[in-house]
Amino acid sequence: MQQREVDVVVIGAGTAGMTAYKTAKKANKRVLLIEADQYGTTCARVGCMPSKLLIAAADTAATVAQSHKFGVNVKSMQVDGKAVMQRVRDERDRFVSFVLNDIDSFPAEDKLKGRAKLLDDHTVQVDDHTCITTNSVVLATGSSAFVPKELLDAGDRLVQTDDVFYWQDLPKRIVVVGAGVIGLELGIALQRLGVEVTVLNRGQRIAGISDPKVLSYAQRIVGQTVQLELDTQVTGTELSGDQVIVHYTRQGQAHQVQADFVLSAAGRKPNIANLGLENTSAQLDDKGMPEFDKDTLNITHTPMFFAGDVNALHPLLHEATDDGYQAGLNAAHWPQKPKTIDRRAPLAIVFSEPQILKVGQSYAELESSQIRIGEVDFANQGRSRILLKNAGLLRVYADKQSQRFLGAEMVGPAAEHLAHLLAWSLQMQLTIKQMLAMPFYHPVIEEGLRTALRDAAQNHT
Repeated sequence: MQQREVDVVVIGAGTAGMTAYKTAKKANKRVLLIEADQYGTTCARVGCMPSKLLIAAADTAATVAQSHKFGVNVKSMQVDGKAVMQRVRDERDRFVSFVLNDIDSFPAEDKLKGRAKLLDDHTVQVDDHTCITTNSVVLATGSSAFVPKELLDAGDRLVQTDDVFYWQDLPKRIVVVGAGVIGLELGIALQRLGVEVTVLNRGQRIAGISDPKVLSYAQRIVGQTVQLELDTQVTGTELSGDQVIVHYTRQGQAHQVQADFVLSAAGRKPNIANLGLENTSAQLDDKGMPEFDKDTLNITHTPMFFAGDVNALHPLLHEATDDGYQAGLNAAHWPQKPKTIDRRAPLAIVFSEPQILKVGQSYAELESSQIRIGEVDFANQGRSRILLKNAGLLRVYADKQSQRFLGAEMVGPAAEHLAHLLAWSLQMQLTIKQMLAMPFYHPVIEEGLRTALRDAAQNHT
């Protein structure tokens, strides 16, 4: 077995791992990047980018379908599922190629393919061919789709979110289990492309919305697009020819739905199995997750750092990049005291239709008696109505005394853009008064934000 000695081992060549590698290299350290599977980040290969390609096709189909409302009559519209999925795959592969080019630029001696296992705090074995001694380790192994055991009898009719972007054609009908971010994005996009979609959700909460008013609004709008079944419990699946039957209960009553596929969108789990964490000084919980400092990403009592989706803190690309930078920096300078970094304002966007945002602290995280709330319903908001996108509700939260902006939740038009304005305001620690002093052009959807801010400024309860 080959023996190697380096300063930093990075396990996992995704967004966080690649950033950690580059950061440690800039500190003039000997770094080894280990990857067990094919190169290419989750975002580029099976996440952000291919999902947005599918959503772009859905947006186009929806625009054509409602063009008659503008007096523009299109004689016929046909969704070519094979062509839709071909473009998704082609463009996805193009985005992946950029990542592969980045990987190719790394020196060959800095890369190693194989499955890594920790033998102790400072020793990593890769398959049966290499044993590495290292000063520190960055664990950036990412996450994978969680599949409830009740779905396993679906056989080849069971698909995970990663599988969708390898489809050759669109199905006629699909059941989506889970109304989180991924479930809503894919479910609504597929419905708008002509697929009959049923979404089964275990509770009332969808897309992580905590504000009861925004949640109620979102449930109503989403329920007008897909068949949304809330407070359900999937009890099992069975095959029926080339179809799958999904059994579930709701309010004590048994139901079933038949489809071409059942899509598990019940969340993701950290890739920590078989890493050998039990061989290290890490303190593990009953699920095998190590205890770690969320401010420094240092795994307690070890020279190891936890970066990206694997730590389950913020499964977002820009957060994974920040994690990778912080973990790479601290690993490079170990055993110096790990440093904290200034993190960006919390920002989350769901690319459903309409879109959903959460910025800063959510409604559930705030003490309602200590905040003032401003809101706007987009039903009569000028530009939104012009675009026939006048469905949505934005609620902003501010400190009752200082009027400092604290957070917001929203379902509605242009949420991806409003989210950035709100996040920038939060990061700059602006007050409602300071935000209202900014320019608002007319007529734009952002004027709806101004309405909500004015409401917050006047609302002392």
